[in-house]
Amino acid sequence: MNEASQASDAARTTGGPFPKVPILPVDVSERVVLVDALRGFALCGVFISNSLAWFSGRNFLPREQAQALAAPPLEAATQAVYDLLVSQKFFTLFAFLFGLGFSIQLARAEARGQRIVPLYSRRLLALLAIGLMHIFGVWVGDALSVYALAGFALLLFRQRSDRTVLAWVLVLLVAVPLVVSALRHFGPILLYGAEAAAEAAKAREAHVAQLRARFLEGLSSTSFWTSQKENARFFLTAMLLQVNRLLWVVESLGRFLLGLLAGRHLLLQDVERNRPWHRRLLVWGLLLGVLGHGTSLVVQRLGTAGLVDPAKDDWMVVLPAIQEVGYVGLAAVYVAAFALLFQRGRWRRWMQVLAPVGRMALTNYLLESVVSICLYDGWGLGLVGRLPPSHCVALTLAVFALQVPFSHWWLSRFRFGPAEWLWRTLTYGRLQPMRLVRGGAAEPAVR
Repeated sequence: MNEASQASDAARTTGGPFPKVPILPVDVSERVVLVDALRGFALCGVFISNSLAWFSGRNFLPREQAQALAAPPLEAATQAVYDLLVSQKFFTLFAFLFGLGFSIQLARAEARGQRIVPLYSRRLLALLAIGLMHIFGVWVGDALSVYALAGFALLLFRQRSDRTVLAWVLVLLVAVPLVVSALRHFGPILLYGAEAAAEAAKAREAHVAQLRARFLEGLSSTSFWTSQKENARFFLTAMLLQVNRLLWVVESLGRFLLGLLAGRHLLLQDVERNRPWHRRLLVWGLLLGVLGHGTSLVVQRLGTAGLVDPAKDDWMVVLPAIQEVGYVGLAAVYVAAFALLFQRGRWRRWMQVLAPVGRMALTNYLLESVVSICLYDGWGLGLVGRLPPSHCVALTLAVFALQVPFSHWWLSRFRFGPAEWLWRTLTYGRLQPMRLVRGGAAEPAVR
């Protein structure tokens, strides 16, 4: 159990918080190595997802061209493994860890008798600013701004009961996707009639295809400025007010709340005490994952074969909710399996290699975007729209493999990653100690 958890437990035992002390960034000695390692693992999966679907340009290619890239047996197998084990699961896992991190910070603040809302609000505003710089300066597919917006809503649940939090998880991850899907499908039909709704849907698809084609053309440009201009244009015209982006915020909040619950009960801070829970998560997570995600994959294959039509088959409105259950289930399997294996000495030695990557998750996330546009955009190596799935995954893993020793090297000399240092400096309103001095201590903060 880490210091923050012990302090929180002590506060509850004594019936009140400790005397107020200034809230400072988490020291290295206070970090939960398992959580950092799991965050590094999650970041690897997020990077694969972003590369295969977005950086590579596959989501912007015409359907026939994208299918042709995945047609050979090796590519079809790679795509199938990605769909089953990676797609959306690591986004779910990463968001879960964000909520768990909030729970740990909340426990530390309570133990010190401090109010977390002002501090965490500054933290989220700083994250939002970094996210906006990421969107307009590097890559449109930013998650930081989404996390910042959902994070403000997370503050509302800090004192809610477990039952209330769990109820909202079900609302945000099951009910909301179901309602949105139903409104999208039935709303236009009720308002305009089936024929007019179908025509409107075709018009929207054609418009989106046109926007994506223009964006892909911009990414293929040999001019850096043209690529970045089209990147910003695509965000403002196709993504800013898109329902899917708003739904992403809602679903992120639901995943945050799962992390909040896990943090309250020390699921990852005290694995030994919660071993029975992890075993249950393995069984129930696998069951929900196979049923939920397996069903969605079958439906997708039927759709590809032309046996079902989302525009005509009313029952398919339940698919988004079923998918979300599958994502959460398999993400739970990853959490439980990682935590249980981490308790074994041999496994721990290998798995904790990822901990520095997790400690520098923000830096590595931004670095992955920078490296990826250099690899894929036309002004770089120009690989956009050209790589089949297996090549894309191999390239992504090669880049991530370089991030591991880089993270170890950096944190052997500095207290934070560069982006983490900026985030903390903006949050606390003063320069944070950056360099490690002899003995592993940090240099004093500049006030």
